[in-house]
Amino acid sequence: MVSPHLVKKKEGKFNLNASVKKLFQLIYIKQNKSDDSNAESKITVSTMVSRLAFFYEKIRNAVDYEDDHLLRKNAIKRIFKRQVVIEGLVKSAESKEMAIHLLTELIQAGYLENNTIPEKKIYEVAEILEKYVKLQYYCFKKENFSLYEVFFRKKKKKKQDKKIEKKLSNWIIALAAAEIEENFTKDEVEDEIVSEMFDILKTNIKLPRDLPFEKDLDLQIYLGIARNFLNFDQDSLNYTIFKYYNKDWGSLEHKKNDEEIEALSKKIDVLYLTIEEQLKHPLKKQLDKIIKSYSLYFSILREIIENNPLKAYDQVINNHKSFINLVKETCEKRYRRIKNKLWKAGLRSIIYIFLTKSIFVFLIEIPAVKWFGEEINIFSLAINIAFPAFFLFMMILFTWSPAQENTKKIVAGVEEVVFSEKRRSHAILLRKPARRSWVMDLIFNLIYISGFFITIYFTIKALDFIGFNWVSIVIFLFFLAFASFFSFRIKRDIKKFIIIEPREGVIRSLVDFFYTPIVAAGKFLSDNASKINVFVFILDFIIEAPFKVFVEIFDDWLKYMKERKDDLVN
Repeated sequence: MVSPHLVKKKEGKFNLNASVKKLFQLIYIKQNKSDDSNAESKITVSTMVSRLAFFYEKIRNAVDYEDDHLLRKNAIKRIFKRQVVIEGLVKSAESKEMAIHLLTELIQAGYLENNTIPEKKIYEVAEILEKYVKLQYYCFKKENFSLYEVFFRKKKKKKQDKKIEKKLSNWIIALAAAEIEENFTKDEVEDEIVSEMFDILKTNIKLPRDLPFEKDLDLQIYLGIARNFLNFDQDSLNYTIFKYYNKDWGSLEHKKNDEEIEALSKKIDVLYLTIEEQLKHPLKKQLDKIIKSYSLYFSILREIIENNPLKAYDQVINNHKSFINLVKETCEKRYRRIKNKLWKAGLRSIIYIFLTKSIFVFLIEIPAVKWFGEEINIFSLAINIAFPAFFLFMMILFTWSPAQENTKKIVAGVEEVVFSEKRRSHAILLRKPARRSWVMDLIFNLIYISGFFITIYFTIKALDFIGFNWVSIVIFLFFLAFASFFSFRIKRDIKKFIIIEPREGVIRSLVDFFYTPIVAAGKFLSDNASKINVFVFILDFIIEAPFKVFVEIFDDWLKYMKERKDDLVN
């Protein structure tokens, strides 16, 4: 029998951090805010025309694999580039006209919702486009001999101006696309999370005295948040640093005049080099490992609050155990969603590889075999076509889920973010980046390369044993590298949730030794093959421009027919 004198120990209460309290308020206000924009005029496009453009974008994205969150930004870059490089050769468009065309195409393609974008957005986008058109003009106004050395790492020779213009133009267009995308995705809640995460990391992370990077630390922490929490790609990171060194550049309130833009163009080479140096900073890897965890903590917290702000707030204040259980439940739900997303990404990768690579197997392998006097092997042909899909399927099937210890670590991280009493008491001291001697680097590189050649050797032996000719073997190895890289790439989302890495064992080390070089080869092939993607070239330079002209004419025709009908009524 329990003694009546025993009193249950009261659960200790924790104080909610002030900035997290503000996050609760922002999310609650956002969810309960009435829409005052109904009175504003909206940009509207034809539904029939939108179906055509949407279907085209689906085909375009299938043959040019990119992450989902980058599709709109890349579409902006592609449209702007077409306006400047292709259509700019035959017509002169003002920034407002360019903005109208850009927004119309984005709505038609399904990147923006129809009849929801206010017409004032035209002027905002036009102002952004005008800045970059002027920047490009001033950069090319006078020959800048240093630009060639900056972009191509060698001294300029005669007749190289076009190469400079092309690379610099692409870089400026990418910056413009990143700024326009930022304009579409402005979010007070996200800004507050980034601000709070930055403050925590700035407090927690310290540099040793012998590291001369104090002046870069703030920017590097912010870039780490951009990479790991905001999922920025290279273009958006370039724009982030560009904006850091050019105050008020991204502000619509502070309009840049021609003199400021011209002054900026004169130091564009120095700015380009500075951006490259910051992106390759020695602190990058260490900071990414730390910031990856905090990005996950805030991501989980945001999901909990958005699901039910009042309930979550009540549990944080009054019921600590219930809040912890809620964090665990959210983690489990996220694991399941990521697994489903993994399968969708795998299916998309299979479609991409089939459309852009497997068709070439069928079109190239048979003629090549005949050309070199080999016998056609239906068995090897079938394997080369089916292998990428089967390989990706197996890699996803055996992808492991995070363990319970991982969830416990996330719970502790969320508590650190939410409660003042749980804040870290000891700073995270960064270490000085290790530098190996050139001898050790040479030895490790030789061992690494040997793993690649050993894998290739035994793969060739196995394929030869089952009757593959040398043409089919080359094609199989090509697909092995591609599929390995894509299997590695599509598992990035689930790796973002892994805080406690699996223990290194003998088997895992051996697999990494033989498999990692194949993935690296796949990345190399993918990066270089994308530059000569025949399907993308055909779509972008042969089909897209006339297709968009047809869509524009068809849209005008529909408007004309509507006007005639209205005339009949009146």
